[in-house]
Amino acid sequence: MRPNARRTTLADIAQAAGVSVATVSKVVNGRGDVAAHTRVRVQELLLRHDYLAPVFRHTEAVESPTIEVQFQGGLKSYVAEALEGIIDAAAASGASVVVSKASSAPHWARNLVSAGRRAVIAVTSVYTTAHMDELARSGLPLVVLDPLHLPDSRVTSVGATNFAGGLAATRHLLALGHRRIAYLGGPAMAVCNQARMHGYRAAMEAEGACVPDAYVRPGEFTYETGLLGAAALMDLDEPPTAVFAGNDEIALGVVETARARGLRVPEDLSVVGFDDTSLAEMASPPLTTVRQPLREMGAAALRTALRLANGEKVESHHIELATELVVRASTAAPRG
Repeated sequence: MRPNARRTTLADIAQAAGVSVATVSKVVNGRGDVAAHTRVRVQELLLRHDYLAPVFRHTEAVESPTIEVQFQGGLKSYVAEALEGIIDAAAASGASVVVSKASSAPHWARNLVSAGRRAVIAVTSVYTTAHMDELARSGLPLVVLDPLHLPDSRVTSVGATNFAGGLAATRHLLALGHRRIAYLGGPAMAVCNQARMHGYRAAMEAEGACVPDAYVRPGEFTYETGLLGAAALMDLDEPPTAVFAGNDEIALGVVETARARGLRVPEDLSVVGFDDTSLAEMASPPLTTVRQPLREMGAAALRTALRLANGEKVESHHIELATELVVRASTAAPRG
């Protein structure tokens, strides 16, 4: 659109489509009572004319903004607890939240603006340069919760002190007397995984404990990674006496593999997780883990998104909340 060009209106779209303004409004707002062929025709015209819904600046809209929360993969315990923090903070702020799966469909950000969204919160989602460009064109602020990769300089993010958490988990095992400690983590290039692993390595190096290459195994933040990774560790000529897992799901996979092989946790193998989701307390035995303040992180992401949506500047592009070691029954001194 040229700098002085008139913004396309609903009336323009309605005239071009040969329908009423009310019908176009229904399509823009996602109403279902529009014939399929009419909806497609109107959506094509909205895209062709680069129609964007006006950014609501009236008091009512500012007081009741709607934030889009997107995530990838399944709705696991980690995501559920972060969402709980987001939803609670939204309720306290008078905001609304719409939860969806991350999309790469054409004009997805523009469609969010047309639907009245004021900002986007991405939970552990991978956003590419194309995503960033699409958001920039639409004018939607983005806050990434616990980013998997180093975020673009245009992105504000919320995370936790992953390095300190990895350090605390490993120091706990070292203090119990373990020296053969392995690390089973998530994706090798994930920022949070690297920080946890470097915390582990720093603690081991400070204690003068050896870290064989086979003791550090990347994977995914899944139960299956724990199952397979633990099996590979236990097949070593000198298996570890303790495992620090990159999250609670991996830790539970380790516990299950140990059980299937006749090993007891913690008598034969100590296990530490990361996150302190509800799974950690329900595990058998209850899991020693690093508490990541997921609800508080979600709340911080929501408050930050609202500030950006209102045109405010934030003091930092990355907010880190403190982690804390929670000792339960899955760790003990090594036998002998």
